[in-house]
Amino acid sequence: MTYNAAVELLHRRIAEGRGDHVAYVDDRARITYIELRDRVNRAANVLRGLGIQREQRVMLIMLDTIDFPTMFLGAIQAGIVPIPTNTLLQPQDYAFMLADSRARAIIVSDALEGKVTVPERSDVKLVKTSALEAMLNFASTESVPADTHTDEIAFWLYSSGSTGTPKGAMHLHAHLMRTYELYAKGVLGIREDDVVFSAAKLFFAYGLGNALTFPLAAGATAVLTHERPTPHVVARVMREHQPTIFGGVPTLFASLLADPSFQVSPKLRVSISAGEALPKHVGEAWRARFGTDILDGIGSTELLHIFLSNRHGEVRYGTSGKPVPGYDLQIRGEDGEPVADGEEGALWVRGRTACVGYWNNRERSLSTFHGEWTRTGDRYVRDPDGYHTYSGRADDMLKVGGIWVSPFEVESALASHEAVLEAAVVGHEDQDQLTKPKAFVVLKDEARACAELEAELKAWVKSRLAPYKYPRWIEFVSELPKTATGKIQRFRLRART
Repeated sequence: MTYNAAVELLHRRIAEGRGDHVAYVDDRARITYIELRDRVNRAANVLRGLGIQREQRVMLIMLDTIDFPTMFLGAIQAGIVPIPTNTLLQPQDYAFMLADSRARAIIVSDALEGKVTVPERSDVKLVKTSALEAMLNFASTESVPADTHTDEIAFWLYSSGSTGTPKGAMHLHAHLMRTYELYAKGVLGIREDDVVFSAAKLFFAYGLGNALTFPLAAGATAVLTHERPTPHVVARVMREHQPTIFGGVPTLFASLLADPSFQVSPKLRVSISAGEALPKHVGEAWRARFGTDILDGIGSTELLHIFLSNRHGEVRYGTSGKPVPGYDLQIRGEDGEPVADGEEGALWVRGRTACVGYWNNRERSLSTFHGEWTRTGDRYVRDPDGYHTYSGRADDMLKVGGIWVSPFEVESALASHEAVLEAAVVGHEDQDQLTKPKAFVVLKDEARACAELEAELKAWVKSRLAPYKYPRWIEFVSELPKTATGKIQRFRLRART
C-alpha cells in the first residue's frame, strides 16, 4: 500500500474541508491550505524538471518562510529526499554536507547564497529563492505524488554537531505523522483553531515538528519569521499574530524573562521547550509572570521529536516529565541493565519514530542504535512517580573526588542567582591535575562582573548543593557557544580551559 507523507499532511486536510483555512503566515504573506497545496504541486514539478530523480537528495539551506514547507513537502511528494540544513553554519560545513549527502541540487535563500559554493565540474544545481518564485509560477499545479511507502526514506536531518561532525539521520515517510499522533495530539493537545509560533527554526527536528508537521496535521495555522528569534522579534510576533502555542528553548525563555517589557500573546495557552533541560526557576518564573505553563521535554534528531515530556496539569518544573505514550524508556547502568528509581544512568528509548541510521557512518550507527532501542547519550534519574530529571550528557559528566557531578545541576544553581542569565560548567584540572568544576557565566548586566560577585556565586552554589560541587573557578563571558538549536557546546569551553 502506498503512503506519501506530503499527501497525508496536506492533501488530506483539503479533502476534510479545511482548504480555505490559513496554513502559514510569514513576513511577506499568508497562504491557505489550497494555495499551499498548489505551491507544493508546483515545487514537485520544478524539482523533477531539474532532472532530480526519485530517492536522490536535495539540500535546503532556507530561512523560515513559506518557501521552506513548499520545497520540503514538494520534494517528499515527488519521492525526492529533502535535507534541511542549519542556516547558521559556515561554508566548510555546507561543503561537507554536500559531499557527504551527494545532493543533486541546493535550494538556498538569497541571504545565504554567499556561504554556498558548488564544486567546479559539478552537476549539482543551485537555485536561489529569488529565482524560485518564477520557476514555481511557470510550473503546473497538477502533480501526481510518488507511490512511496511508509518505510521508505522521506527526508534527512543532520545532527546539530554539538560534539563534532554532524551525522545524517535518515527518517521515513511514516515518522512525521507518528510524532503528531504521539506527542502533538496525545500530549500537547494541538487543535484546528491553534496559531503556532516556533522560535526554533524549521531545519531543527524540534522546529520541524512545531511549525510544519503539527499545525499541518491538525489543520492549524503556523507563523514563520526569517529573523533571529530575539526578544524583540518574539514580542512582535506575540503582539501581531497572537499565537496560542509557543515553542522555544531554555536560553530563549530565560532571555524573555530578563526583559521587563516583554509580554506574551493574550491568547497564549501553552508553551513547549526542548533542546536542553529547562531550569526549574525559569519555568516557575514564566508561570508566575504569564499565568501559563511551559511543557518541558526532551527529544532528539534521531527520534524526530519529543519522547519525554511534562503534561497539562501535571507539570513538575526541574524535570523532563514522563514518557510520551508510544515510547518506552529505560535508565541503564554501566552494565547495560536497568537501574532502580533514584539511581542515575544512561537514557535509552524505544519508539516507532527512530531514524533508520546515520548515512555513511556505520560505526556511529552501531554505537547509537541497538535493535529497537536508541542510546540517547543523556543521563537521567527517574523518581518513584515516573518523573525523569536530567543529569547531563554522558560525555559532559565530571568526576570530582571520585564522585560524579552533573554540570547541569551546577549550572541550574548558578542560573537561579538574580544576577545570572545563564551558565555552563566544564571540568578543569587544578595544580594537582585533579578535575574540578569551572563555570562560564553570562550576567544580565556585564558591568556587575567582579571578584566579589564571583565569591558570592561560589557561596550561592555551596548553599544549594553538596559543597564538593561548587565551581572552583568562575569566568565571566559575554555569551556561551551554542548550536543553532540552543545546546551549549561544552567541548568548545573545555578547549579554552
